Amino acid sequence: MTIRNPILRGFNPDPSIVRVGDDYYLATSTFEWMPGVQIHHSRDLADWQLVARPLNRPSQIDLRGDPDSCGVWAADLSYADGRFHLVYTDVKRYGRTTVDGAVGASLRDFHNYWVWSDRIDGEWSDPVHLNSSGFDPALFHDDDGRSWLLNMLWDHRPGRSRFGGIVVQELDMAAGRLIGERRNIFGGTPLGFTEGPHLYKRDGWYHLLVAEGGTERNHAVVMARSRNLFGPYDVHPDGPVLTARDRPELALQRTGHGDLVDAPDGTTWLVYLCGRPLPASGRCVLGRETAIQPVVWGADGWLRTRDGAATPMHEVPSATPTTPAAPTQERTDFTDPVLPATFQWLRTPCPDDIFSLTSRPGWLRLHGRETIGSHFTQSLVARRQQAFRYRAETLLDYRPDHFQQAAGLVCYYNSSKFHYFHVTADDEGGRVLQVLSVLPLGDGMNSTTAPIALADGLIALRVEVDHEALRFGYRLGDETDWTWLETIFAADLLSDEATISGLPNFTGTFVGMACQDVSGAGKSADFQYFHYDEG
Repeated sequence: MTIRNPILRGFNPDPSIVRVGDDYYLATSTFEWMPGVQIHHSRDLADWQLVARPLNRPSQIDLRGDPDSCGVWAADLSYADGRFHLVYTDVKRYGRTTVDGAVGASLRDFHNYWVWSDRIDGEWSDPVHLNSSGFDPALFHDDDGRSWLLNMLWDHRPGRSRFGGIVVQELDMAAGRLIGERRNIFGGTPLGFTEGPHLYKRDGWYHLLVAEGGTERNHAVVMARSRNLFGPYDVHPDGPVLTARDRPELALQRTGHGDLVDAPDGTTWLVYLCGRPLPASGRCVLGRETAIQPVVWGADGWLRTRDGAATPMHEVPSATPTTPAAPTQERTDFTDPVLPATFQWLRTPCPDDIFSLTSRPGWLRLHGRETIGSHFTQSLVARRQQAFRYRAETLLDYRPDHFQQAAGLVCYYNSSKFHYFHVTADDEGGRVLQVLSVLPLGDGMNSTTAPIALADGLIALRVEVDHEALRFGYRLGDETDWTWLETIFAADLLSDEATISGLPNFTGTFVGMACQDVSGAGKSADFQYFHYDEG
């Protein structure tokens, strides 16, 4: 039997894994999507179920104003003293200044926090701010009972390497604060972009694992070790422990940002992020996904892949019988007063401001809020695209009063990349249907299809995606046949690689429902169901 990678299809990256008894827990990033952080559970390292999104209260997190692909980065999950601990970054600014084409100061804001819970699916604490010196925090619990916070150090100064190394500082968990001095223990290798630190202790050695090479095709897992926590650290003699760089033939690309876990049988496993490019365009519409494979400790005490060549494995031999994941078929009727866990929304910690499942029982009501490009409060509820080929459908009850009101079905990567199939009104107040596409071509391209006049009544909206191609269809009232728009839209432009230069792109594509009222009147739209089918 085999485990087929990625184990989390279409889910966010930066994995952190911990084992408690026979249970494995895997935390991944959520960026600007709420609730913050996703935690999956497994008993066999092959089948994973979502069990918690711990950052879900206004007292814990507020992402309003965070730029695209910022927000919650690289959550690290650990277990110590009978309690789960989670540290993470909230990225508030991503950018750099330029003067006459020269790169100036790279001013970014990273705030690192710590929360905890006695149960993985319980209520997590309010956050404790630890520092703001860089991103990708991780906790290391040493065998002497002391705990240490690691993170990459950000150097904003012009002419300096922005990735300033890995720093460590002791965390007094009882007092809830950092103590002692901050020490820079590792400057990285020539690959650069040293980030994502994790620390382990084995046979008297401190093993430091980092991500290097950037998050694109040069990404890699790199390791170094020292007899002393504070170094100096010797880099692995073979180079990267895992990477797909310079091997475009591999099914898994962009592999890096890993974490290690030991199974009860003594085997060691590496979880890491990866990307699966579309075969024609080479773009990753599914964003960065999570993979896993066994690794081995050599007689020299260094970690290696089983083939010794740092190769990411698409299929992993497993002694535990596993069932291949079937294509997802989710038919959601909004009959429950709680939003299904499949769905997320953007930035606001106050979901009651943007949607309701009780105002009209059996329907999801989205309240018209800011533009679909807003970084603050917009009504958009969506789920991840998890396959290259899928269909999604919803039934909409909506009568806009004027052109500043709109609602419909959206394929959304971020505020600069989406196709929005929506109902709005023309200048005479007549109901019309059209597609707004915002795409990162050149300086950005906004386009709309010609409006289609609609009679009043319910309207079903549908999207079908087949790799690079996307098309929209609709049907009114009791119609049984779909009317398809002639335009074939570019699905692959909703990807990490299609971007305006200098902007972060980490999330992958979502599909869902949206509603705007930029007049401020707050007109709502009702959605009776949302069905998502792959294959």
